[in-house]
Amino acid sequence: MVLASRRMSPSLPDRAAVALQYLLPKRLLTELAGALARRPLGALTQVAIRRFIDRYQVDMAEAAEPDPLAYATFNDFFTRALRPGARPLAEAAWVCPVDGAISQCGPIEGGHIVQAKGHGYTAQALLGGDAALAAAMADGVFATLYLSPRDYHRIHMPCDGVLQRMVHVPGTLFSVNPATARGVPGLFARNERVVCVFEGQHPSGRAFPWALVLVGATIVGSMATVWHGVVNPPRPGTVRSWDYTGRDVRLARGVEMGRFLLGSTVVVLLPPGVARLRPEWAPGQPVRMGQAMADWL
Repeated sequence: MVLASRRMSPSLPDRAAVALQYLLPKRLLTELAGALARRPLGALTQVAIRRFIDRYQVDMAEAAEPDPLAYATFNDFFTRALRPGARPLAEAAWVCPVDGAISQCGPIEGGHIVQAKGHGYTAQALLGGDAALAAAMADGVFATLYLSPRDYHRIHMPCDGVLQRMVHVPGTLFSVNPATARGVPGLFARNERVVCVFEGQHPSGRAFPWALVLVGATIVGSMATVWHGVVNPPRPGTVRSWDYTGRDVRLARGVEMGRFLLGSTVVVLLPPGVARLRPEWAPGQPVRMGQAMADWL
C-alpha cells in the first residue's frame, strides 16, 4: 500500500473537531435532522432555507426554481433540480457525477485506496466485504468527491451502465469534511453507505463492472436512488442487498441516479484497463457535474 512516507499530525482544531464527533450521538442527530428536513414547517422552513443560502452562498440562479419561497420542505430545497443547460456534458467517455471537490483520486494500488495523507482503506472494506468485486477493482482507479453544503446534491451517471445490484452497508455517521477525512482512519469504509454496482461496456465490446458508492455522514437524513427511492431509513443495522441482474435497469451517461438528503461524499471505482483519469484531476480541485473525468484506455 502506497501512502505518505510519514503521517502528518492534524492541527489542534482538527483534532478537537474529530474528538467531539466520537462523543456526539451522531445517529440521533441525523435522524432528528432528517425528520425535520422532511416536514413542511411553513415559516420555520423558509427561515432555515434563507439562512442556509446566506451562510453557504448558494447560487439559486442555477436552480430550476430559483425562488426560495417555492420549496415546501428543506429537503425539497436541498435536492433542488438545476435549470436546463446548467451542466452540459463534456466530450469525454466519463464525466464527473457531482458538483463538489476532489478529495482524493488515483490508482487503487494493491486493492488499497488513499483517503488522506497517512490514511487509507481497502476497496473490500468500502464495498461492504465483497471480495470478488474488490478483486475486480484492484489496480484500477478511484475518485473520491466531497459535496459541501452549498453544492448541488443530485448524483448523475459518469458513464452508461446497467445496474447489477445495490447494497446498503450499515456504519457510523462521522462528518466527511476534509478535517474529518484527515483525522478518522478508514472514514469512508466506516460510515454508512450505499454501494451501486453497474456493468459498463468498453468500446472494444468488453463488459466490465464499476461501482458508485454513496457515503453517508452526520446529518445526512437519507440517501435515495432513482430506481428504488429512499434507501435509508430504515437503518436495521444489517447489510441489505438488492439484485437487479436480468431486470435491464439501464442508465445513460449524465442522467440522475440518486441524491443525498443533506450532503456527503461519492466514491467512483473503475477496474484496471478501462479508463484513465484526466491529468487535471488532482486532490483539492473543484469539480462540476458533467465535466470531463476520464477517457477510455
